[in-house]
Amino acid sequence: MTTSQHTFRGLANVSFFADDLEAARRWYTDVFGTEPYFARDGYVEFRVGDDLDEIGIIDRRYAPGAGGPAGAIVSWHVDDLPLTFARLVELGATVHDGIRERGAGFVTASVVDPFGNLLAVMTNPHWVEVHESRITDPA
Repeated sequence: MTTSQHTFRGLANVSFFADDLEAARRWYTDVFGTEPYFARDGYVEFRVGDDLDEIGIIDRRYAPGAGGPAGAIVSWHVDDLPLTFARLVELGATVHDGIRERGAGFVTASVVDPFGNLLAVMTNPHWVEVHESRITDPA
């Protein structure tokens, strides 16, 4: 495959902002079941999931602009969406968009975390297919 500087190759990082970075660090440590792999003043970063996708939490004082949840909604594939969604709410998130069947096996839901960020989860048959093909044909 030929690539250029203009080719998007995949999710590299998702960044959320929090007024209380330490509280956000603790909350996401509970959500992901792991400590951040990287931390510095004003920023912590986790690697999560099968591909070790990166999610950074940034002190809101570094946020460009102000307001409520904004930006792109990035959805994370999960194997058990109802369980994951319920756990997020149990940990203090508020429902943004409840569980919705989208057709062809795609199911989505989103919450607003305790720090004002949108966090979306989904069952994504395409993600599963791509991931499984990497396992059976790693070339």
